[in-house]
Amino acid sequence: MTSLLTFRLHGTIPAATGRELKAELRQDQEAGTDHRRAQKQFFARFDAVLDRAPIGASYFESEKMAEVLAGEIMMLEETGFTVHGFAILPNHAHIVLELPDNSGLSFAKAIDLLHLRTGTNCRRLVRPKLPPEAEFWQVGWFEYEVQDAAELNRLLAYVRGNACTTGLPARFQEWPYVND
Repeated sequence: MTSLLTFRLHGTIPAATGRELKAELRQDQEAGTDHRRAQKQFFARFDAVLDRAPIGASYFESEKMAEVLAGEIMMLEETGFTVHGFAILPNHAHIVLELPDNSGLSFAKAIDLLHLRTGTNCRRLVRPKLPPEAEFWQVGWFEYEVQDAAELNRLLAYVRGNACTTGLPARFQEWPYVND
């Protein structure tokens, strides 16, 4: 199974906005919108809020912090996953990740481990700014299952171009933390 996973730093979507996004998803589902279409619409709204970065930390503007996350993403390959591509933006990341059939692995365990390891290592880099009890990652993530090769190509193009379409400076569009 291959999925697009998006996860974000703690507090990067205002609570009221998060509730509105979830309510819109419920409304779409109750109105009979196809499940996949509703998920795509939810993701588009969710990612647009993250791309505008209205609140919260933007730790991955620091190349050292982005290096920590990129290294951990690539380590997923050592555990049996296939990383098709990823992008690290100031306050969130996208990964297109394949879970081999019958591997005994799960996206939940992989992301939990990624959160734990990057949270621990990144805290060391921001120690004076982030108290030990403060959350680094927002709990959970968005997952969208890839249906076929054409959709995989579209998602990888989205991940590659996300920094450009959000208007981030050229250094984000060209930096090494966009991989495919």
